[in-house]
Amino acid sequence: MSRDRLIYLPLGGAGEIGMNAYVYGYGPEGKERLILVDLGIAFPDMDTTPGVDIILPDVSWLMDKLDRLEAVFVTHAHEDHVGGIGHLHGRLGGPAVHCRRFTANHARRKLKEQGHDERAVVVSEPWPAQVEAGPFKVGFLPISHSIPESSALVIDTPAGRIVHTGDFKIDLVPVLGEAFDADSFREVAKGGVRALVCDSTNVFNKHEGRSESLVGPNIRELVAGSKGMFVATTFASNVARLVSLARAGEAAGRSICLMGRAMRRMTEAAVEEGILTDFPKTVSPEDAASLPRENLMLIVTGSQGERRAASAQLSQGKYFGMEMREGDTFLFSSKTIPGNEKEVARIMNAFSEMGVDVVTDDDGLFHVSGHANRPDLETMHALVDPASVIPMHGEHRHLREHARLARSLGREGVVAPNGTMLDLAGNKPTVIDRVETGRTYLDGSTLVGQFDGVVRDRIRMALNGHAVVAVMVEDDDQIMEEAWVSLRGLPESGRAGRDLAEEMERELGQRLGRVDTRTAGDDDALEALIKKAVHQVAQEEIGKRPEVTVLITRLASE
Repeated sequence: MSRDRLIYLPLGGAGEIGMNAYVYGYGPEGKERLILVDLGIAFPDMDTTPGVDIILPDVSWLMDKLDRLEAVFVTHAHEDHVGGIGHLHGRLGGPAVHCRRFTANHARRKLKEQGHDERAVVVSEPWPAQVEAGPFKVGFLPISHSIPESSALVIDTPAGRIVHTGDFKIDLVPVLGEAFDADSFREVAKGGVRALVCDSTNVFNKHEGRSESLVGPNIRELVAGSKGMFVATTFASNVARLVSLARAGEAAGRSICLMGRAMRRMTEAAVEEGILTDFPKTVSPEDAASLPRENLMLIVTGSQGERRAASAQLSQGKYFGMEMREGDTFLFSSKTIPGNEKEVARIMNAFSEMGVDVVTDDDGLFHVSGHANRPDLETMHALVDPASVIPMHGEHRHLREHARLARSLGREGVVAPNGTMLDLAGNKPTVIDRVETGRTYLDGSTLVGQFDGVVRDRIRMALNGHAVVAVMVEDDDQIMEEAWVSLRGLPESGRAGRDLAEEMERELGQRLGRVDTRTAGDDDALEALIKKAVHQVAQEEIGKRPEVTVLITRLASE
């Protein structure tokens, strides 16, 4: 008789930063009862996912087992942990979504926006309260991070206790929210912890983490010494930073204006849930436009260069009647996430061309990370004292380095990137399966699979251009020799200065004039001949091999 298994399976977030989704299961092989921890998103870029709105984890593996899915647990309200709830909740059969109050505020809104029943969200009280979900008992253990009410999860199973940290840092004096409480983690660890599933984002940073409280004085000094209008951007979810920025503006005698939907949503949610009680008075964007510039401070969205956010809009001209001018100051109170460097630099340079003074966090004065650095990870390992450490929330190099760190401290360290199924019930974690994982794209209002070809074809058209060829075939399979060619994303003329479309039409006319009736009567053969001709002309004239769409019209006799 086989023993019950305790499985861990990352569907997203292990081998990348973002799109977190982790499955835990307990029971006989193939019959495990399951819970899902987090259901986040990642953001696209123009190089690899042009036109895509957001990227979600592929939950196909779970969709085959919906009768075994007990519940979803969300650690905190960052988009890479809760952003997929609205889009994927229905696909998962509408399970209960457990989270703390501030996170629940956002989860409910996301379900409502997608037409799902927001009553699926269940507010959980912090540890030592626990939620029963099949064979699991799950508690939300408060932990410090860069957003209110973040929690590690204490997951009790018949095979032992797991601590899933979620995102965290060690901050003993945060500006807002709960401080890191080492005693609570020591208490949780007393009965023994089978596995610590742990944030790996900053494992390469060997300096101790810095408190959010260190940022405020630096920002206050900068704002006080600035002339003209002062504008700052940061992560909208970092409510503590918004407080520091707003208080600095208030101390300098400036009126505060929040710009950007995400910024307003976060502050409204924090006020609604009683987390934010003394935020400085703000003015609307409409009223801000009539105030003296030197008495105004804007706090805006778009710290990562998002094209539709307030920062990008201001860099391109007016936004809600406001515009940047020479002598103004723009502060990036944030760290640029890898992959966003080009978009952020584009905004910075646009402001520089306007004569705006752009201030960044290059000196570490105006931003601190919300993730644990290496010394803080070592502290967490010591507090929890797990039998094994499973790194998550990081690229593969982060996971590997974190596992190496665990082993150097005398613990088992296991690298388990997306799709790696571990059994945690034995003496040490064991790889028992490899699951195909991928991505799901929200493209407009439709979800498409990573391998459906939509984005692949879009990239190929962007790289190679597109040619549309139309031909007409008479009812006796005789081809009308005048093919019509329309080009998109290709130069009008080739090397010799001749019209490219006309050159393609000339070549097609010659080839189609020699086609026998057998080829003319076969759509596939005719299409292949046409594509070959277009590719040859394009290669000779412009050195490209465009995508080709062939439209064949067959005329019927009367």
